[in-house]
Amino acid sequence: MTRPVKTLLSWSSGKDSAWALHTLRQDPSIDVVGLFTTVNSEAERVAIHGVRQSLLEAQAQSLGLPLYVIPLPYPCSNEAYQACMARFHQQAVAMGVEAVAFGDLLLEDVRDYRIEILKGTGLEPRFPLWGEDTGALARTMVASGLRATLSCIQNDKLSEEFLGREFDSALLDTLPDGIDPCGENGEFHTFAWDGPMFRYPLPVVTGERVIQEWASFVDLLPLSERVG
Repeated sequence: MTRPVKTLLSWSSGKDSAWALHTLRQDPSIDVVGLFTTVNSEAERVAIHGVRQSLLEAQAQSLGLPLYVIPLPYPCSNEAYQACMARFHQQAVAMGVEAVAFGDLLLEDVRDYRIEILKGTGLEPRFPLWGEDTGALARTMVASGLRATLSCIQNDKLSEEFLGREFDSALLDTLPDGIDPCGENGEFHTFAWDGPMFRYPLPVVTGERVIQEWASFVDLLPLSERVG
């Protein structure tokens, strides 16, 4: 019998990463041995999504997987990013990891970049969700019990009222025309906190909002930390 391929999953804290994990775990040829995430070392938050590192670590606990945090300087040039990733890839190979999986759906330039950066590392890129119909996939995620909260929105794509909303059927029904149901074009990002991939839920409440020129973020806090 062929031994399962030891695989690390790129973990953004969002629904696509969570669904990629769920998909990989159903494949007997894959052994997911851990998650890895890039974190803004100054803010201690997930790059792009803006989620607190403490919540990221809580997710890994519920998922039952080790988490490898890759600290990135701020600001971070592409050269600095590649250097950080190269060191991590070397570490992964030394651990016996053979493949790296990503939750990308349809952006070919992103996939091509990931493939390029892994060339010569000894790590094989995997894309378990690639080519899925995003509308059908979004509905499947919701129907499965996957629960997530919108942690970030792109200001020119969505209004502030969407920030902090749950990723559910009601949200999908009210997304404006032209918005990808999975936010694959960067329209929104999510924090996944329950679903078939988790051992127990990590419900969150919304805190302070940060409105920037190009994007808006909401600070997510564990339900247990709600004030009042």
